[in-house]
Amino acid sequence: MTIATFDRAGLEAALLTGLPDLLDEVRDRLAEHWPDYAAFLDTDRDVVLGPAELFVHRLLDMSIANLSSPGQTTLDHAERADGGVREVFEEIGRRQLREGTDLTRLLTAFQLGARVAWRHVAATALRLEFAPDHLAALADSVFVFVNQLSFSAANGYLQEQLDDALARERRREELASLLLSGRASTEAIRTAARQAAWRIPETAAVVIYGGDHQPAGTLVARLEPGALPIRRNGLLVGAIVPEPSGPGRRLQLGRELAGMGAVVGNAVALAQLPRSLEIARIAVRLRSTGVLSDDPVFADEHLDALIVWRDEALVAALRDEMLAPLAGETAAARERLAQTLASWLRHFGDRHAIADELSIHPQTVRYRMARLRTLYGDRLDDPDSRARLFLALEWPGP
Repeated sequence: MTIATFDRAGLEAALLTGLPDLLDEVRDRLAEHWPDYAAFLDTDRDVVLGPAELFVHRLLDMSIANLSSPGQTTLDHAERADGGVREVFEEIGRRQLREGTDLTRLLTAFQLGARVAWRHVAATALRLEFAPDHLAALADSVFVFVNQLSFSAANGYLQEQLDDALARERRREELASLLLSGRASTEAIRTAARQAAWRIPETAAVVIYGGDHQPAGTLVARLEPGALPIRRNGLLVGAIVPEPSGPGRRLQLGRELAGMGAVVGNAVALAQLPRSLEIARIAVRLRSTGVLSDDPVFADEHLDALIVWRDEALVAALRDEMLAPLAGETAAARERLAQTLASWLRHFGDRHAIADELSIHPQTVRYRMARLRTLYGDRLDDPDSRARLFLALEWPGP
């Protein structure tokens, strides 16, 4: 038999006429396990008929191509299928995701439909007395084409999934920007949170990247799904984490961020998140200079250091002023006297406590304090001077 004997017009007319019966059988077969698909074939029959007719046209195109070009595979012909057909089935896949349908269910239903379609095609071709080689070409075309359409539907499903994920991530980033702007109304935050599918917490904190090696993307990936990514100039720099002070949350954050060089700002109400970001940035700077060394750094554990070191120039000026009386001593003597003075301030002048801390004899403490009184005079008895000395000695710099 040759392609000249392939009665395309007769087969096409018969298949199109029998489409309603084919769709009815597919509906009945789907009803047991996929009643929603079965209902769709009833309620949206007009929508289904278009792709079904396209299926018939392309099936016959592929069968004729198989017979006329036996050196090429059916897959070669299927890959040249009309783009409109692929787009129709990609849209079917996209719609399935939007309606919350599992991809496996969709593909299984496709295979069931392929088996029913082949029975109808085979029965119609036999009734029209098609030759065996024509039947073989039809069979090959049916299953390859259905596989291609299944691929198109799956591709549409996965593309919609990707688009949905990207859109959700974009909405989460926009929400983070809104929260950190300090200018958003409560209603605007609620609307943005709803669009981003983010449950509004009582408190939150900013986590920012402060390391030298790991990218911030890795840091954010370690956090729980409720964290909102923060971008600056297109770069991922950190995240907003909900309820950082909840039961077990600090331990959890410590594990998630260990070794990442991260800084966790203090927990605040959502309206105060810009403040948490500002504090976290100060902590990042102090970590980079060695003032803070924890990993991760929890800023609320170092608020005193953050206050003191917010302006390094002021700290340096205070230190220079308060330690000026030691300038005439040798370097070793300056260090010993500074240690003794700091311990004296910490222990309120208790010589034995000072001696224990510094591992020296109480008499040595007495000697050193005598020297310090000579150098500082009445300032050691002035509360304001002692407070300033304490700041200068407790935060000596990195």
